[in-house]
Amino acid sequence: MDRATFSSDFAWCSKTMQRRHLLRLGAGAASAGLLGYAAQQTARTTSGIKLATFFTDRPNENDLAMLRHAGLDAVSIWTSINNNNAEWMIGMRKKMEANGVQIYNIGVIDLHCDPTIVLGRPGIETKIEQYKAYLTNLGRAGIHYTTYAHMANIKDQPTPGFYQTSQGTTRGNAPTREFDLEVAKKLPCSFDKEYQEDQVWKTFTTFIRAVIPVAEKNKVRIGLHPDDPPVASLGCVARVFRTYEAYERAFQIASSENFGVCLCIGTWGEGGKQGFGKDPVEAVRALGAKRKIFKVHFRNVSSPLPKFRETFVDNGYLDMYQVMKALREVRFDGIIIPDHVPGGSVGYPAANNAYTLGYMKALRDRVNAESQRA
Repeated sequence: MDRATFSSDFAWCSKTMQRRHLLRLGAGAASAGLLGYAAQQTARTTSGIKLATFFTDRPNENDLAMLRHAGLDAVSIWTSINNNNAEWMIGMRKKMEANGVQIYNIGVIDLHCDPTIVLGRPGIETKIEQYKAYLTNLGRAGIHYTTYAHMANIKDQPTPGFYQTSQGTTRGNAPTREFDLEVAKKLPCSFDKEYQEDQVWKTFTTFIRAVIPVAEKNKVRIGLHPDDPPVASLGCVARVFRTYEAYERAFQIASSENFGVCLCIGTWGEGGKQGFGKDPVEAVRALGAKRKIFKVHFRNVSSPLPKFRETFVDNGYLDMYQVMKALREVRFDGIIIPDHVPGGSVGYPAANNAYTLGYMKALRDRVNAESQRA
């Protein structure tokens, strides 16, 4: 999801409500009110499942009002490498805190799903040094988590392409991503040659062992996102993070408490138990028992591979209540965020995201209440 989409996703907030609020408050009173609200929010987000959303790196007042009105706990922001500096991150963190939310993650798009790193191409040493600097900047800014994906053929793919073979529709004819493995198999190679599993494992080992000491020094946790879609190879590039066993191997390679999982429920649902070896609920329980779940993408899909489409959170084949219940059972205390909400840039994508957040909040509150009654 690009930054323009982030911005459009949150531009729906009511301008009328905002004007009335500003008329009631003077500038000084408004600032004091925001600071008081921020203190209240910080007090209630110290533990438990936190509700969050993707967020723009260039928020306007409507964007910020949406965070306050929705009662969110945190945001996850993606930005360009131009903002890979501690000063910008600190400024953004303070802006979010003034509006009552934490920054859980600032990701740098240029260092995510990067072919240079994944395929070991010329320039990999420079990229690794950039990533080390990025981890240092996160630590200096007081931000202690980032998501990483070791996939090479996601960015800059044509549509249809390896990530999305066609645009489908889901409830109410909302446009959504659709993937058909048989179609993807007929597409040409992504790069200059075929890349085998051992090559991709080698580059992962080189990368993670180089950056983990810096992550540990700066108290930053790295959550590894599974390969999406979780198939053996796409565009002549092997995809290795598509089984539970692959994660176990990665844990051994990294050998660090600062390395864990960004558990994408949608991707896990795409692979299903047949592909991953565990269904999403089993994965939550197994990874949660190891304290390895750092962040959760709360997404649903129509069916497992070889063909699927992304759906609204409440009308795919996965029982998302059972997922949320399992997260509560393992005492997960990171963020859950909407992921790939249907709607795109047409219709009412912001309303669709708001619907997803409301559904997630209802599930979270339900399992919390059930746990207290038990």
